[in-house]
Amino acid sequence: MTRHTDILIVGGGLVGTSMALALDAIGRDAVLVEASPPPAAATPVADDNDRNLVLAHASVNALRVLGVWPDLERIAGTIRRVEISRAGEFGRARLSADDAGVDALGRVVPGRLLGAALERRLAQCMHVQRLAPAKLLALEPADSAWRARIATAGGDCGIEARLVVGADGSGSNVRALVGIGVQEHDYAQCLFVSTIACERDAPECAFERFSDEGPVALLPLSDRRRGLVLTVSARRHDEVLAMDDAQFLALAQHRFGWKLGAFGRPGRRFPHRIRRVLAEALTAPRAVLVGNAAQALHPIGAQGFNLGLRDALTLAELISQADDPGAPTLLQEYASRRQPDRDGVLAFSHGLVALACLAQPALSPLRSLALATLDGVPPLRRAIARRGMGFRGVPPAATLDGGP
Repeated sequence: MTRHTDILIVGGGLVGTSMALALDAIGRDAVLVEASPPPAAATPVADDNDRNLVLAHASVNALRVLGVWPDLERIAGTIRRVEISRAGEFGRARLSADDAGVDALGRVVPGRLLGAALERRLAQCMHVQRLAPAKLLALEPADSAWRARIATAGGDCGIEARLVVGADGSGSNVRALVGIGVQEHDYAQCLFVSTIACERDAPECAFERFSDEGPVALLPLSDRRRGLVLTVSARRHDEVLAMDDAQFLALAQHRFGWKLGAFGRPGRRFPHRIRRVLAEALTAPRAVLVGNAAQALHPIGAQGFNLGLRDALTLAELISQADDPGAPTLLQEYASRRQPDRDGVLAFSHGLVALACLAQPALSPLRSLALATLDGVPPLRRAIARRGMGFRGVPPAATLDGGP
């Protein structure tokens, strides 16, 4: 038997689940297909082995509207200031919440706890049916719909949906099945995410430090601990992965410096190969891509989840005003609305890696001058901060300080 639904969401990660919550809030029926089994009902506890996510100010607003933020606020680190510098060069720039006229530029939360908070809210949804573990096997066009074949633990089933949303990551099956091509760029870098303790504190301040080998970031957590994001060249992946804690701390210390004193107590390391994966289109007939299925970015500036969340909320906002969620005009409007934000973040992340991490001594005075100029011009600092907070183009209403 074939089930019928308005919207089929493929991918139940952070962006896909957020999409489901946004659709439930406007009363639209949806089926959420997720490859992983449902998580245990127990509430996870933050520890030193968590991967931490930076939530832009706009994302905090959105999670509040979705009813998720109350579960996270108590444990979230606060970013009121950001300091940007480059190893061996004199220029530096400082952005602040005061410059931007907000209480915080962003917050830092453990990824597992964000996922658990979304799961708890998903369990309360009245209009979303979840299939997990389940896998999309095929998509066939039907009259004003897609007919999907889904593998579940109880056998294959059919779902006919007027709109298919691909939220299934950078290797998106939806993207391939609807015929959207992809462009890839290998940065020849690897990312190691961990937590560390710092001898000295700089409350509510995040640091981004660039070097020839890539950026290193320190994010504020509680108890003088920091989320560490360390980039190394791809050829050093195995070497860094094999390091013991003392060697890894020494590398992080060398790359960042001694501004926060000695580093200690490293948590678990999470390695990632860094590639940019861009869908050549955001939509196909009665199909749309969100999150990493649409664009997987260099993690510099911590924009990935934040950009994907704005994808999902923009789509839900447009669907709330339409009878047919897969109408061509709606999908055209979605692509148009997302283009300035997407293009701006892509240009920022790719350009910043190219400029700030190039081993070109001739660029050193220009980079320092650019950072010093940014630091000394308040309107420019405010404009950069606002964009970093997720306010670019036409933001979805749920991300605005006043809410929708």
